[in-house]
Amino acid sequence: MENQSLETNNMFEEMPGDKKITKYQWQTLWASFTGYAMDGLDMMILAFALPLISSDLGLNSAEAGFISTITLIGTVIGGYIFGALADIYGRVKIFSLTILIFSVFTGLCAIASNIFWLDLFRLLSGLGIGGEFGIGMTLVSETWSKKYRSRATAGVAVGFQVGIVLATICVMLIAPHFGWRGVFLIGVLPALFAWWSRRKLDEPELWKKSNQARKANDRKIPLKQLFDSPKRVGITLGLILITGVQNFGFYAIMTWSPTMLADQFNFSFSDTTSWTVVTTIGMILGIIVFGYLSDKWGRKPSYIIFQLASAIIVWIFFQQSAFALLLLLGAIMGFFVNGMMGGYGAWMAEHYSTEIRSTAENFIFNSGKGIAGFGPFIIGYLALKHSLSYSLGLISGIYFLAAIAVVLLIPETKGKELE
Repeated sequence: MENQSLETNNMFEEMPGDKKITKYQWQTLWASFTGYAMDGLDMMILAFALPLISSDLGLNSAEAGFISTITLIGTVIGGYIFGALADIYGRVKIFSLTILIFSVFTGLCAIASNIFWLDLFRLLSGLGIGGEFGIGMTLVSETWSKKYRSRATAGVAVGFQVGIVLATICVMLIAPHFGWRGVFLIGVLPALFAWWSRRKLDEPELWKKSNQARKANDRKIPLKQLFDSPKRVGITLGLILITGVQNFGFYAIMTWSPTMLADQFNFSFSDTTSWTVVTTIGMILGIIVFGYLSDKWGRKPSYIIFQLASAIIVWIFFQQSAFALLLLLGAIMGFFVNGMMGGYGAWMAEHYSTEIRSTAENFIFNSGKGIAGFGPFIIGYLALKHSLSYSLGLISGIYFLAAIAVVLLIPETKGKELE
């Protein structure tokens, strides 16, 4: 297990007086890591396959963008449903169910005969993948100490980038021989491995105690806890806004950038693949650094720095056309735009109690994804009248809104014990 998670080990250096990190903690991190990797795999498979799908099914840019949008809508619905079920029936049980649903409908995408069936299967596969982030982050947050909590959730977030790399390899090896349908079919295999890796994992003690108390008192999951005071309303809405901004920018950029590089700048498939790999490396480094800074400096300053830096680098990136410069700036853009993924799980977990934590994490993050779901469609629509680079550059402004939300609405929680 430790060997499979080497990229995160340097984030968890033992300090004098710290308790040793246990095998169970590493197991929860690995199970959550592999689950979130499937989210990245799914998103990037679609991004790479989109030109092939558009050509095969005769789609315009708006119709192609809607495939991503309807997938994200599915993740929102699935996140709401499975997040609540994980609070009632257990993190691990529902975690395993979600990945099986994702596996089945991802495989069915391979036999979709037209855009209707492809959109339907993408919607249903989104239901399964929707619970992966919130449940996985909840599981890790509840089993790792406050000292390492943000670094641990950053380790989960790295899984998404590994999924992107897997998707890149999958498309490179499969698409030339079997087309986009073969890519979706092969994409089922890693998802089944993710299910296998968590099949014997035990539920966290925090959830067991909370569930016993809930059953003893015959309590329902108190959804109103997300909005039970003006301050809590501000926190919940603020978290939704910052996750929405981050997801909107990320999904729009990563869905459309390969197409922009190919169509607008005539980059080869090898060039766009190289850009994706370099950008993904930047993302991994950004997540690791963000998790460390969030535990050391605090949640608020880390987010403000990364949000303002994202606004600047996104604007600069989409003004360029030289391949070497796009590679360098792609890594820097990835570092800041997706580095923030390293802290959401910990920060959300610290604002809500155990009996509603999975519900809260999934509701907030997937509501943000719901906002983000319109990103690829909006960019695709704008591209009907403007260039893709111009349309994508407009994303820069939304990061300033996120920074304002952090300053005004969301309290610092560094070092807080979970309730």
